[in-house]
Amino acid sequence: MLRIAIPNKGSLSGPASAMLHEAGYQQRKESKELVLVDPENAVEFFYLRPRDIAIYVSSGRLDIGITGRDLLLDSGASAEEILPLGFARSTFRYATRPGTADGVAEFGGMTVATSYEGIVAKHLADNGVDASVVHLDGAVETAIELGVAQIIADVVETGTSLRNAGLEVIGEPIMTSEAIVIRRTGADSESPKVQQFLRRLQGVLVARSYVMMDYDCRAEHLERAVALTPGLESPTVSPLHNEGWVAVRAMVPAKEAQRIMDDLYELGARAILTTAIHACRL
Repeated sequence: MLRIAIPNKGSLSGPASAMLHEAGYQQRKESKELVLVDPENAVEFFYLRPRDIAIYVSSGRLDIGITGRDLLLDSGASAEEILPLGFARSTFRYATRPGTADGVAEFGGMTVATSYEGIVAKHLADNGVDASVVHLDGAVETAIELGVAQIIADVVETGTSLRNAGLEVIGEPIMTSEAIVIRRTGADSESPKVQQFLRRLQGVLVARSYVMMDYDCRAEHLERAVALTPGLESPTVSPLHNEGWVAVRAMVPAKEAQRIMDDLYELGARAILTTAIHACRL
């Protein structure tokens, strides 16, 4: 039975469970459940603190896990990323009061406060900067006001909370993060159970990114229409009862669907429909 670690709370938890549900796996109904067995899919889920997941996976006690790239790197665990999942995206950056420093090269002799000590210490070392790092569990923006540090390093989304604290983002991003699937470093990458799990998640990612588009067009316009909707391999084309017309079906990127529909309509296509894709295998 495949043993998988899942975030039990936080920004990773809900989207991870939703993706697994879309992939056909059972998920817990109560947040207090710590273990869930899905016998039909031969999977056992363990709901753990997101920060602990890389440690459990690296120990070999669990086969794979879902966590954040930032949490994996910060842990220093012997685990590796095998599939990005496209949600819980974030950017990790430095911030300070205006005029303190313009970039990491000027941090020498200063103190940096962060909840991600491992990532920051490595980044400073990689840049040859001798600075101290102090670990805080949250609300790191107050560290400067209280005199604990001159610089902070934290996840930045809109930057509103930083501006409200009188701080500004400086330098280049330390890293970008998102939810990922991880395994123990050196683990069997060809395990059939793991490969099946990854295929299911990849199917969800594709299903979320594409829609199925159907439309009718004149046969003489088919090549131009197909150029707009090439599909993954090639579109399905079927003759219609009315001579000179064909029906076309193809997968198209969801974010481009409206523009493609406009272009097809201008070309003379009609009965243009899009439908959601709930699951797929490529």
